[in-house]
Amino acid sequence: MGDASDAGLPVKRRVGPDGIHLFDRRTGLNVLFDEVDVPETQWTRAPRQVSIALTNACDLACPFCYAPKAAAMLDADRLCAWADELNAEGCLGIGFGGGEPTLYRRLPQVCRHVAEHTSLAVTMTTHAHRFTPRLIDALAGAVNFVRVSVDGVGPIYEELRGRPFVELVQRLTWIGRAFRFGLNCVVNLRTLPDLDAVSDLAATTGAEELLLLPERPARGRPGSSPNVVAALHQWITDYRGPVALTLGAGDSGSLPIAQPLPSETGLRTYAHIDASGTLRRSSYHSTGEPVDERGVLAALERLQQKDVA
Repeated sequence: MGDASDAGLPVKRRVGPDGIHLFDRRTGLNVLFDEVDVPETQWTRAPRQVSIALTNACDLACPFCYAPKAAAMLDADRLCAWADELNAEGCLGIGFGGGEPTLYRRLPQVCRHVAEHTSLAVTMTTHAHRFTPRLIDALAGAVNFVRVSVDGVGPIYEELRGRPFVELVQRLTWIGRAFRFGLNCVVNLRTLPDLDAVSDLAATTGAEELLLLPERPARGRPGSSPNVVAALHQWITDYRGPVALTLGAGDSGSLPIAQPLPSETGLRTYAHIDASGTLRRSSYHSTGEPVDERGVLAALERLQQKDVA
């Protein structure tokens, strides 16, 4: 079970209904001893992964963005305290997002705290355009994986993101020299035809993963239609590229997918904290519990009790 003695160690131990899970944040290696039957009283309390929106601020205006637009930003000291608590309770990693996390002024300091005082993996989802050599130097060694949002190439990318595609490619080169990274692609009617080109970009830039995210309904947009989702599933079935594919949670449909931890579900798997400090089941859920002075786990327990009531 993860505890404070794990601080600073790269390998994390977590126990639950599927056995004993070891995770190395340096390499991303996962090892599960599923033959071990662990009593429920010893199961890890924290979710396996927690995403945290550092700020709602963003300097892009992507039409399919679902992030809240109200001004909000988390306090750095609170963030570090939450990371310490989650580490002690057996969480494996936290993912910083937003908004755009690189607009958060104390991002390097918070990432450094997590790297030096916990064994949590730190990931980040970003549009990458604010990654400069100076920021990369500040984050090197403190961030384990960078997820870059890329929903098309060339003109389609520039139409959706409002930034030069050639600048994105340059930043992917810089990021690849310092971090393990992957690409995220929101899939809708406009981006579906570019999937081959996006997968080629992932391969040529050295990405380790391509995460496919069917567009969710938000801000008056209907999201991906059933026909688009069906076409995406067919594309995945036909895919033969070298970069590993992953699909957004809940979007697999009838596709055969690996479930290495089948008994670990719901809030045992994942939770989200928004930029106002509210814990939710995901960034798409409207209900949640504020993380107050009692901490993240107390908010988690209150959220679980809502399901029972």
